[in-house]
Amino acid sequence: MQALDTISIIILLGALLVLAGILSSLVALRFGAPLLLVFLLVGMLAGESGPGGIRFDDVRLAYMVGSVALALILFDGGLRTKFATFRSVIWPAGTLATFGVLITATLTAPVAIYLLNMSWTEALLVGAVVASTDAAAVFFLMHSRGLRLRPRVGATIEVESGTNDPIAIFLTIILVEILMAGPKSWDDIALLLVQQAVIGLLLGVIGGRTIVGVLNNVSLPQGLHAPFVATAGVVVFALSQAANGSGFLAVYLAGMIVGNRTARAHGTILAFMDAATWLGQIAMFVLLGLLSWPERLLQHLLPGLAVALVLMLVARPVAVFVSLLPFGFTFRERLFISWVGLRGAVGVFLASIPLLVGLPNAHVYFDIGFVVVIVSLLIQGWTVPFAARRLRIAKRRPDTFHPRVELDLPGQRAQELVGYPVAPGSPFLRRGFMPPWAKLTLVIRDERVLTPEEARGIHEGDHVYLLAPQDKAQALDRFFADLPPPSSPDPRLLGDFFVTGDVTLSALAEIYGISFEGDQSMMTLSDYFVRRLGRAPQAGTTIRVGEVALVAHRVKDGRVVTAGLQLAEEEAAPWWKRIWMTLRRMLSD
Repeated sequence: MQALDTISIIILLGALLVLAGILSSLVALRFGAPLLLVFLLVGMLAGESGPGGIRFDDVRLAYMVGSVALALILFDGGLRTKFATFRSVIWPAGTLATFGVLITATLTAPVAIYLLNMSWTEALLVGAVVASTDAAAVFFLMHSRGLRLRPRVGATIEVESGTNDPIAIFLTIILVEILMAGPKSWDDIALLLVQQAVIGLLLGVIGGRTIVGVLNNVSLPQGLHAPFVATAGVVVFALSQAANGSGFLAVYLAGMIVGNRTARAHGTILAFMDAATWLGQIAMFVLLGLLSWPERLLQHLLPGLAVALVLMLVARPVAVFVSLLPFGFTFRERLFISWVGLRGAVGVFLASIPLLVGLPNAHVYFDIGFVVVIVSLLIQGWTVPFAARRLRIAKRRPDTFHPRVELDLPGQRAQELVGYPVAPGSPFLRRGFMPPWAKLTLVIRDERVLTPEEARGIHEGDHVYLLAPQDKAQALDRFFADLPPPSSPDPRLLGDFFVTGDVTLSALAEIYGISFEGDQSMMTLSDYFVRRLGRAPQAGTTIRVGEVALVAHRVKDGRVVTAGLQLAEEEAAPWWKRIWMTLRRMLSD
């Protein structure tokens, strides 16, 4: 009977952990990334050295849970990364994710050599453990504090976070193998890196396409689409790892393919992955907290603090400034990217690898990684929004977006039904303006379901349901948010957006944040094209209005029927001029 009681207690503790994970999202909106420290503390208090007295030394279990959690986190990151975003910053983000990680690890190593009496290989392992960033926590902080980053800065951090983990993991494993089995030749290291990258790339692409194919062609029971996608992502990860490839690269690429292709239950999948990644991180942090020993952490507290400070104030900034020098980032942007090198789940996970393989003095790597993550979450986690405002990298965004209801429509995959409450200050209610690709389908008023014709207009307090393409549905959020007109173009509303030629310039200015010169508020977009050009436009004709380019899409009888909106691209300059402009920006900043 005592064994049954023990099992019941374990089930109770597990259920309480799940409940804590579900409810933690409410607390997280207020406190942000440092909430993860609560779960580290829970694990430490429940451990053998804490009041809980639970003896836990199963490193294999902690590593397995950490691997699955990290795979889910990377898969979720891939789901939310658009190909256009990836392509736009692949070079700066890729440079940060490769050379940046190497520079960070190399500059951190001397601290370990000096304070911990380590060899260069051992010290480089310390640097590799703490070299990768956890930008998912940064974006969560931006959202919870009502801030939105500059598009290029945000995209760079987002793509870097998904691509630097495989490099840090590869570097850690190589260094562990060198310490266990002796030095390797550069040819062997290069061959292993290529092997991991190629196998990870191939299995990621194949896995992502397979997941989309099954989603769209197999009639899964209602509610199983999201669990299938999450489980399939873990399968892609494990298969690539078993084939001696980079599972973390594979699962990130698979997520990108699934997120950028038309597939069923897209909204449901994203919502499910939110919960899965949160619970995965919580389980991992609690188990790693159980593995830690507070008394031992105190012995390595000062070296850990020294590594954390050098990492935040020297290694990461140097890596960012050197890596981004050729790409035209301003001094403030590079300084901010340096400061958001937040350490989190990956750092503690990598710190457990030496424990798993039984490396001599493995607890030193674990303790240093543990201290670095705690310091990073406490200092950088709390100050990222402050740094964004002081450096003018982010603008405040009132948290007035209403939840979007998404319904999958059987029989087709191109569109979904999305619903919103109509707020009094929403652009839709003020202007009655809607992108031509969104079709009003239902109106709910006073608990009655009405067609648009029966509703005879939309009023405050109504709930509206629209048909919209999956990849553009999220962009409708702003039209139904209780927001003031934007002061500058909103990149989320530009790119693939098309408007009809009879839309007035004042409506474009109010909804999209475009500034037009002179008293032209009631002029239609079609007339504006003719006035700016002095002739009838043709399809593809582009005119620039500040930061925005207006592109004639359909033209009939010399009049613009629909026009596309996109952020205007700067004209390419010679390489010497770009270097000169970069130096001028650095001096002016």
